[in-house]
Formats: sequence, structure tokens, C-alpha cells
Amino acid sequence: MGRGYGNAVLSTRRDEEWDDGAVPDRHTATKRRATASTTPATGPLRHGAAVVACLAVGFGGGVATAEVWDVPAGGGGTGVLTAADVTRTDAATERDGEGTTSRSAAERAGNAQAGPGDVDLAAPEAVPADETQPVPPSTTTATEPDPTPTTTPVAPVPEPGSGLVGTVTVEPDLGGTLAVVPGEHPAPGAGTVRSVRVEVEAGLPVDGEVFATAVLATLNDPRGWSGPDGVTFSRTAADDASVRVVLASPATTDRLCAPLETAGKWSCGNSASGAAVLNFERWVVGATDFGDDLATYRQYLVNHEVGHVLGHGHESCPSPGAVAPVMVQQSMSTEGCLPNGWPVP
Repeated sequence: MGRGYGNAVLSTRRDEEWDDGAVPDRHTATKRRATASTTPATGPLRHGAAVVACLAVGFGGGVATAEVWDVPAGGGGTGVLTAADVTRTDAATERDGEGTTSRSAAERAGNAQAGPGDVDLAAPEAVPADETQPVPPSTTTATEPDPTPTTTPVAPVPEPGSGLVGTVTVEPDLGGTLAVVPGEHPAPGAGTVRSVRVEVEAGLPVDGEVFATAVLATLNDPRGWSGPDGVTFSRTAADDASVRVVLASPATTDRLCAPLETAGKWSCGNSASGAAVLNFERWVVGATDFGDDLATYRQYLVNHEVGHVLGHGHESCPSPGAVAPVMVQQSMSTEGCLPNGWPVP
């Protein structure tokens, strides 16, 4: 924008207009003719004064105009520029979307105070403490602690030779419900085949399969009844089995053995019914004369009671120190004989 002070005119851009918008730009044809007709012949002096004025403006404000125009003599036409005739014009302008406008007086005053060489940079706008951007909530999901690991209970292993499982407690009466142990196995040897069905009272801590396997292993052992009686034993679950081997609680044993008195302690074998009933208490604790040898006592118990089913009665100890016949009531006493669990020791 151009400024006029007296007869001196400094222009920064050809396309700028006066602040009041009333006077046309001096570069129009009309203005140029008027300037040419009124300019005195003292051109060199005036040109030099204009250059000095432009340089003064440039060095003082940091920006020099890009053009030099004829400057009419100021004051009384002497052609000498005075301080009143020259005013520094800042060439820096601000642009908006519609064109170029002059900077405000307040901005020019600020630039004048800043001094040569200073750059008027806008300071970053301070953000009040209460207007700070909130921190977005964390999207990290808290790690849940692992639940206490659960251990799958390990099933207790049945005792080989007895089928007992876990901690064994002898209940006096479990009600008498009997479960047939399933399975079919042929007789392993030569001789008359006697089929055996194995049953276990419900509620006993016994693995039926392990118990049944122990019973058949005892009956088909070469020391068993195969020699004296010429028999061999198969396993079945059928109702028409030749022999039933039942493991029952004391009270159930008493009921199954009646009218024979077993008093909740003893076992029985009955050739008429074909049942050899083994008292669970005896199966667990054995007998006094066998001491800690429960394996031999259990073999004795099977062979003795099945011996009754096969038709064998009780026997007595032949002499002190002799091996007790298997049909001696060794659960009560060996009668001075040595304990024995086999028909053919």
C-alpha cells in the first residue's frame, strides 16, 4: 500500500489501494500523466533523495521497497527531503482470502520497537492447566490372575491279588445288593469244566475285575483242585454258572450263609446252592495264624470255600507242625499245623 506525506509518495506494490479507498492507485494512466506534468526539472536530486529515503526505510524497518519513483520536492519546492517528509513504511503485509491489506498501526508499532533484524514470530498459545487435553483411558485389559490350578484326582490303583482300592473300611452291612462282574474266559486246562460267576456286593471298596482275576488264578493254579478233582474253571457272567464266588459284607454274608452260623466273622461254602460266600472282613484282615501273609490267606479262603461247593468237608490237623490240609478251618485256627492255602501244597 502506498502512503503520501506532503509531496513524497512511497509505494510498495502496484496493486495496493489507499486505506480509505477514495483515491485511485497512482499507477493508473491518469495519475502517471499528472505526475509527469507537475514534476520539476530537478530530477537527479529528487531521484537521489528517493533512493536515500528508500534505503532509510529499508534499513530502519528491515524491508526495502522494490521500486523508485519520482518524488516531487517537498515543503516549499526546494527539492530537499526533510524528516517530516519521510516516514518509514513497513512493507510486510498480511494476506487473507480476499487480497492484501495493510498491517494495523498496533502491529507496526510493535515492529518499530523490536528493532532491526528482529523477527516477529507468534509465540505458541499457552494452554491453561484446566484445559489440557485429557489422557484417553487405557485400553489395556488388566490381566486376570490364573485361577488356582485344579488337579484331577488320580484314581487309586487296585491292589493286585485282592482288588482292594484306596483306604479300606469294613462296613458291617451294605444292604445285600450284588453286582456280577462281567467277563467270559474259557477254562485253561484239561478236565471237567466248572464255570464260575464272580459277584461283589455294591459299596465294597473293591475293583471287581481285579478280584475276579485273582479268584480264577487261584482256582486254576496247579496247586489247586485240578489235581485232586480233575477239574478246570472257566469264567462266566451267566445265571447257570456251576459255582458262584461272592464277596460280601459281614451281615450280607450271614444272610447268604444261613442257616449256617457265621456270626459276622466267618465265610461259607454250600454245595447245594453252589455259592462260596467270602466275608469281606476276612478278606481284608486275614486270620491270626497267617500273620501278615494276607496273600496266602486269601488263596486259602477261595480254595477252602470252593472246596465245600465241590463237596469237600472239614478236616483236622494231622499232627503238630505238619502242613495243614486246605479243608482245616484255618480262619479259626490251624490246630498246631502250619498255615497252608493249597489243596496240593
